[in-house]
Amino acid sequence: MITFLKAEEQHQHKNGGGWVANTATVEESAYLGASAQVFDNARVSGNARVLGNAWVSGNARVSGDALVFGDALVFGSAQVSDNARVSGDAQVFGNARVSGSARVSDNAWVSDNAQVSGNARVSGDAVVSGNALVSD
Repeated sequence: MITFLKAEEQHQHKNGGGWVANTATVEESAYLGASAQVFDNARVSGNARVLGNAWVSGNARVSGDALVFGDALVFGSAQVSDNARVSGDAQVFGNARVSGSARVSDNAWVSDNAQVSGNARVSGDAVVSGNALVSD
């Protein structure tokens, strides 16, 4: 999943300097680190932060005090909210939801309609998919 945009199709976010496609939305209150990117119709809102080489794309939403960092990818119609963290090479996609104080890290994938919530931890090479529910 590599997206290349022409200069006129993107802009740098005022809070952090990361790149935002003109079709995407990153609220002023959110922080987008210099190497982070938001594409397509994705939205980053509230006090959410996207750092490192992380990407948010498709119709994905990152909100609240959520943090996406490292080389993590959030795409499709996935949602990361509240105080959730997605890091490392983790991927959250499809209609997946990560919320509460949940953590998804390392090479873990959360996909389809899966939900990770509360204080749950998904790490290593774990795959949470289908209609799975992982919570504390």
